[in-house]
Amino acid sequence: MTTDDNEIRRVRGRVKWFDPVKGFGFVLADEGGPDILLHANVLRNFGQSSVADRAGVELDVQDTARGRQAVQVHAIEPPDEPEGTGLADLQDVDEAELRAAPLEPARVKWFDKGKGFGFANTFGSAEDVFLHIEVLRRSGLADVQPGEALAIRVIDGKRGRMAIEVCGWEAAIRSCD
Repeated sequence: MTTDDNEIRRVRGRVKWFDPVKGFGFVLADEGGPDILLHANVLRNFGQSSVADRAGVELDVQDTARGRQAVQVHAIEPPDEPEGTGLADLQDVDEAELRAAPLEPARVKWFDKGKGFGFANTFGSAEDVFLHIEVLRRSGLADVQPGEALAIRVIDGKRGRMAIEVCGWEAAIRSCD
């Protein structure tokens, strides 16, 4: 394969890993080839601060002297669900209720990835909304930061209000609804 350093191509693949603290991660292209560097700034331009491992992605990629690099994110799909990873709080919820929940603007109050949960507040309400790491992962995210703007679908769960879908604010405008 011959490449021009300025040529940008669209590629589909899966996130190998992404570390928001380090500010980068790598994607494996479906077509094979070397790992693709995904920098946090490219992800932020898409409207997300993190992406889940094994999430599907559609990227514009450029071959450079330092390797393959993502220059733009076009789409992120949640990772495939392995068997047995269901969130117990959602098992008894009516599917129609899940689909009918409106997308609401929110801001992260706090989130602890190590504990696997945190809270957000929807605009216009002081009531906390529970954020579970599994819901983030199912939404294609790996982590969220305090103060980060989100769009979330909320239901009244067994223990109070809880998010059932989470999108970065800018990404929500393009794809969540």
